[in-house]
Amino acid sequence: MNAMPLLESPVAVDHVMRADAVGFHYGTFEALRGVDLPVYRRRVTALIGPSGCGKSTFLRCLNRMNDEIEGTRLTGRVTLDGEDVYDRAVDVIALRRRVGMVFQKPNPFPMSIRDNVAFGPRIHGLERGRAGLEERVERCLRQASLWDEVKDKLGQSALALSGGQQQRLCIARALAVEPEVLLMDEPCSALDPGSTERIESLIRELRARYSIVIVTHNLPQASRVSDHTGFFLRGELVEFAETADLFRSPRRAETADYVDGRFG
Repeated sequence: MNAMPLLESPVAVDHVMRADAVGFHYGTFEALRGVDLPVYRRRVTALIGPSGCGKSTFLRCLNRMNDEIEGTRLTGRVTLDGEDVYDRAVDVIALRRRVGMVFQKPNPFPMSIRDNVAFGPRIHGLERGRAGLEERVERCLRQASLWDEVKDKLGQSALALSGGQQQRLCIARALAVEPEVLLMDEPCSALDPGSTERIESLIRELRARYSIVIVTHNLPQASRVSDHTGFFLRGELVEFAETADLFRSPRRAETADYVDGRFG
């Protein structure tokens, strides 16, 4: 199976990250093969495909989360602002500050709402004074559309929030360390429809400031929130295009079968 050529759109040619011929193994199992994909600056890129197709593995390659798994191996190249993120000189902690991650299940720290957002800036020394830190906490909670709901209870435990609120808190926590790219691995799969709608609205707002890559099994969601979509199948990137084009007139038969619901 040969992947489609990369999109070269006149309205979105600037990419912040890029994968070139990326392959990935879990031991002897080949999870990814020859993936070429750009992440455009201040755009939302959706990754779709059936379970086990490699899209979440690819997402984790972008900020080296797979490094935590013993016996894994990456081939090819992943760049951030033109620099190889797998170079031995790269500080992985600094990389993950620049390429943040929001996971499928909300995972707030067992501490206050305020301290969840302030945790990263404190660790990285981004704010020296209390006033600056408080301002950053408020700004990030506002960006995550959570401030009005929690402003009077910042000292309360984050674990007391609803699932949707916890996920928005995790987004605020990721934003607090000023990432360039925000990765989201099925961020709405554990949420009710109302919370899902709020997260989707938030993604559309955040695209003005951040480059976002979202893995989703929800095809209508991919269509609603993303500018570009990549379809993965059996470890390969089958097709990559502007989202409207991929859903309306896919160029590969496998893509058409998937978006039309004939498998997956």
